[in-house]
Amino acid sequence: MLVYVFEGCKKKNLIKPKNIHLHKFPKKMLAIKQGSIQDVNFDKGLLGRSIYERFLGESDWTVCGISFKRTSPGLTKLNLLDKESVTNLLHTVCPDVIVHCAAERFPDKVETYPQAAYDLNVGVTAHLADIANKLNVPLLYISTDYVFNGDNSPYKETDEPTPINEYGRLKLLGEKAVLAANSKNIVLRIPVLYGPVESLEESAVTCLLIGLKKCQNENNELFKVSNYELRNPSSVNDIAHIVFKLIEKKIVYNNNISGIYQWCGKEIFTKYDMVAKMAHIFGLSMERVIPVTSQSGVKRPFNTILDVSRINQLNIGIHTNFEDGIKSVLCGWVNN
Repeated sequence: MLVYVFEGCKKKNLIKPKNIHLHKFPKKMLAIKQGSIQDVNFDKGLLGRSIYERFLGESDWTVCGISFKRTSPGLTKLNLLDKESVTNLLHTVCPDVIVHCAAERFPDKVETYPQAAYDLNVGVTAHLADIANKLNVPLLYISTDYVFNGDNSPYKETDEPTPINEYGRLKLLGEKAVLAANSKNIVLRIPVLYGPVESLEESAVTCLLIGLKKCQNENNELFKVSNYELRNPSSVNDIAHIVFKLIEKKIVYNNNISGIYQWCGKEIFTKYDMVAKMAHIFGLSMERVIPVTSQSGVKRPFNTILDVSRINQLNIGIHTNFEDGIKSVLCGWVNN
C-alpha cells in the first residue's frame, strides 16, 4: 500500500487545508487531512495525523507526502483549494477510496470566517465527491454530531439533522454533497476529539488544560468553564481504527458499507467534568475553576449523544477510557 500525505496552509483570513493521501496496492486510498482557519499558526490536523499513522502501521503500506507550506524534502506541494491541481492529482493517482477529514472544526472560527469555512467545509467536499464519482471511487467523509440540535438524544443515523450553528450547517451540507454524488459513499459522524496534539489548542478537550494550569498560580486567576453542554469525547486513535475497519470491510472484503455511520465515546462529561478529571489525574487544584451553566459565544447543542448501533453491528467499535486516554495525551504537557 502506498500512502500520500497532503498538508496545506493559508494566509491571513483564508483556509489552510491539509490532507493525507493513503493508498494501497492493488487498492489505493486517499485521505484528506484536517485543516483550519487561523491567522498565523499552521494546524497539521489531529484526526488526519491519526488516520495516517493507523494506515502507516500496517506492514503493507508505504508513505509518501504532499504538502502546501511545510514542503520538506520528499514532499510535493499542493493546495487543496486549487481545484484544478486536486483534480489532476486524483486523475493521476486513481485511488480506490478517498477519506476526507479536511474541515474547519471550531464553531467560533466558522462564524468569524464564514466564506473561508464554506469553501473548505462545503466547496472542497463537493469537489472531491464530484471527482470521486467521475472516477467511480467511493469517498468516506468525516462529519460531526453538531448536525443535531442536542434536544432529543440519542440520535440515530436516520434522525432528521437540525443544526443550530453555522459549523453544523456546513458539515450537513458536506454530508448531502457526498451522498448526492454517490449513495454508496460513507459519512462518519463523530464527537469532540482528543489525542496526541502538537499544541494544546489543537483540540477543544486538550485546550482545557491551559486554563487549568493558569489558575494554579498565585495571582488568583479564575478559570471559567462550561458545566452545561454534555459531550462524549473520543480518542482520535479510536476514530482512526474505525475508519480503517470501515475502509477495510468496504474495499478489501467487498462488504456493502455505505451511508451514514456514527461513533462517540461511552462516557458523558461537561467541559467542567473533563477539567475535574485532569485535575484529579495530575494533582492540580480545582479551587479557582468556576463552573458556568450558561452559554456564551456561538450556540452549541446541549446533548449530542449518538446512536452507534451500525458500528457495533460490524464489531469495529472501540472506546478508550477518558481518564486513561487523556492522561496519556497530556502527561508531557502538565509541566511545560
